[in-house]
Amino acid sequence: MEMHDTEGALVRRLEDYNGTMMASPNRESSTVSEICAHVKHLGYGVSGRIRLYGEEFEVVSDPFPEDDGIAVRVRTKTDSMVRVLQLPATVVQTMKVQAFKAA
Repeated sequence: MEMHDTEGALVRRLEDYNGTMMASPNRESSTVSEICAHVKHLGYGVSGRIRLYGEEFEVVSDPFPEDDGIAVRVRTKTDSMVRVLQLPATVVQTMKVQAFKAA
């Protein structure tokens, strides 16, 4: 797992990833929080079960910023080792649009 110096730098990278740059650092932080909350509401939160990339996963963490997007920690029925799963950019982009509409 890659470590980042500041949440602000991570937020800026997330915004770059999704194609839009915000001007206010405070707004950026709340936007990432809102996106994670929306993603969690879709079932990508603790104790959720999701199917991505042709595999079923048990979600063992709430969504969090990771590298250039949003990720969750998961495990499978066949492998109890917890790993980080990057959510598809389309899911993140959909949640970003909904977060901006709610603001």
